[in-house]
Amino acid sequence: MSLWRWPRGISQVPLEHRVSLGEGDTPLIPSRAIGPSAGLDQLWFKLDHCNPTSSFKDRYASVAISHMQAAGQTRCIATSSGNTGASLAAYCAAANITCHIALVETAPLGKLQQMLAYGANIMRVRGFGLDIDITSNVFDDLVEIADAPDAALQISAFRYSPIGMSGIRSVSFELHEQLAGTIDHVFCQAGGGGLAMGTAEGFLQLVEAGILERPPRVHAVQPTGNNTISGPLREGLPQGRDVDCTTRISGLQVASVTDADGAIRSCRATDGTGYLVDDNLVWKIQQQLAREEGVFCEPAAAVSVAGALQALEHGEISPDSTIICMITGSGFKDPPSVEKMIGKADCPLIEPTDVQGHMV
Repeated sequence: MSLWRWPRGISQVPLEHRVSLGEGDTPLIPSRAIGPSAGLDQLWFKLDHCNPTSSFKDRYASVAISHMQAAGQTRCIATSSGNTGASLAAYCAAANITCHIALVETAPLGKLQQMLAYGANIMRVRGFGLDIDITSNVFDDLVEIADAPDAALQISAFRYSPIGMSGIRSVSFELHEQLAGTIDHVFCQAGGGGLAMGTAEGFLQLVEAGILERPPRVHAVQPTGNNTISGPLREGLPQGRDVDCTTRISGLQVASVTDADGAIRSCRATDGTGYLVDDNLVWKIQQQLAREEGVFCEPAAAVSVAGALQALEHGEISPDSTIICMITGSGFKDPPSVEKMIGKADCPLIEPTDVQGHMV
């Protein structure tokens, strides 16, 4: 299990410098309930929350930290809304690299604890990820801090870390291997846009190499309160736009455009478009994924499924299409969303003599 088996599209490093925890080769499973109930017989879930730190960002972190190790760099300067930080912290621990992370204000406790467990030095920054100016200033500060020979700036965006982000293209290569030549649509949730951009680029590279005749249509899906990419993509605009972020879906709170322009360009090259979904719908689908599909994911991971269902409702995809939805992060990443999902459900402590009575 390693994305390094893909020579195409991924920035390679010598074998002795590769830092791998077994990332990639994640399962692709058919929907058993959500798809059929909506009239979709070929709805599939790419379970990228099965990566080592429970998110797709491990594809990025493995390549990024491997290149740092090859360059002899010992300080990782990073920013994150949660999953990137957890991935970088894990791979830095494996490579004996010090990891410093500036986090968005709303980063969930589950992700903070995971970073701390790996030994990362972390801090949350008030307003970061929510306010446009604060977010931009923090990025500028990190660029300045990382301008040292022993350091590297690691932000999970092609704009800042193109070498590490090349690992995201492995998603496309795996999907082609798993459902060769039969994929019509891939729905990617978007915060900064790196997943949509990397996925689209990977398929376009397969077309360029003559392996595919045409790419699947890669779509970017965002919560309505963070419309930096999806709206401009749908409207035919060439660039993303900064916003004051109001969505409550953690992990997708990226007020600045980061990879928006590249995501728009790459998705449009596959004939993909953008979708905006309501936070409440996302939480509903998160619960459905757990209770009807057995897929335990964080809210951000359910956004792709919300986009696919919206596309079907609007008549923009055919019911007989083969559709992939990216499931990007585990439910353990966001404990408050799990509490919201289960409501008042409880686990009572009972006496041994009462077991039979509670099982009927």
